Amino acid sequence: MRPLRYERPADAATAVATVHDNPDAVFLASGTNLVDHLKIGVATPGMLVDISHLPLDSVESTADGGLRIGANVRNSTLAVHPDVRRNYPMLTRALLSGASPQLRNAATTGGNLLQRTRCVYFRDVSTPCNKREPGSGCSALGGYTRYHAVLGASEDCVATHPSDMAVAMLALDAEVLVLGPDGECTVPLEEFYRLPGDRPDLDTTLDRDELVVGVHLPPPQTTVATYRKVRDRASYAFALVSVAAELTVSGGTITGCRIAFGGVAHRPWRAHRTEAALLGERPGEDLFARAADAELVDARALDGNAFKIPLLRRTLAAVLRDLAGFHDEGVSA
Repeated sequence: MRPLRYERPADAATAVATVHDNPDAVFLASGTNLVDHLKIGVATPGMLVDISHLPLDSVESTADGGLRIGANVRNSTLAVHPDVRRNYPMLTRALLSGASPQLRNAATTGGNLLQRTRCVYFRDVSTPCNKREPGSGCSALGGYTRYHAVLGASEDCVATHPSDMAVAMLALDAEVLVLGPDGECTVPLEEFYRLPGDRPDLDTTLDRDELVVGVHLPPPQTTVATYRKVRDRASYAFALVSVAAELTVSGGTITGCRIAFGGVAHRPWRAHRTEAALLGERPGEDLFARAADAELVDARALDGNAFKIPLLRRTLAAVLRDLAGFHDEGVSA
């Protein structure tokens, strides 16, 4: 049996120092992801540093009109928070699309952001996986690829990031609040995640001794926004594709939009090319198709997931059609 030490630090700074001083230590929040991986031998730390009791469980308004969300806020709590439901409806929809009610009651904001980008081969210790054992190979290439990436993949990894919440937060220009040995810093969520390249074992830009303590959401730009997830079954399934989008239309012209995709890349994917194609144009089916194609020009399908490209194109068009219609009707999504 592998020995496993357990520490319960009194504060966040002590937690960071403990992980910094112990190379085999990892942070533990609710454990919905980590404990699973401990059980099957995917994760093999020597020490768990429990941060689940730390006072990082509040949702507070900020001076700029945004929100600060503590890392230990539960997904179910955040989904129904009045400020989130009123001002960030796409985030509520994304949270309620994730996992099962039981898991949402346990999972935390910080833990959700930090769950491993993975596929079925990552969880199967009998198969080669560059994320689990760098340099061993990628079993998905030539294998089962229904859920795998069509954007941003590499020859070393084609897994997709599983979070729904992170896709909505990316579209909302969220910033991650991080505490490290040298103090606290802020990391834009778009810079928080890495593409696989030749180091797919590294999911984020964090050092191992840096702790997520919260998330800052800037002031809302519009409440005409939504999150749509397409999956194989209605509950407890990762996205085949998902779209988080908000749209502002003034005088019949799109004057603002923020869009992110899920289920298609190693990290939540900000659709900058789509946004650029939409701005300044009149909403319409031809425009929506061109905007999707602008983002998908570099998409590369595998043998088992070519359907994702037209599926994402249709899902994006449907979401934009709905949001444009809400403007016409004068109501919020």
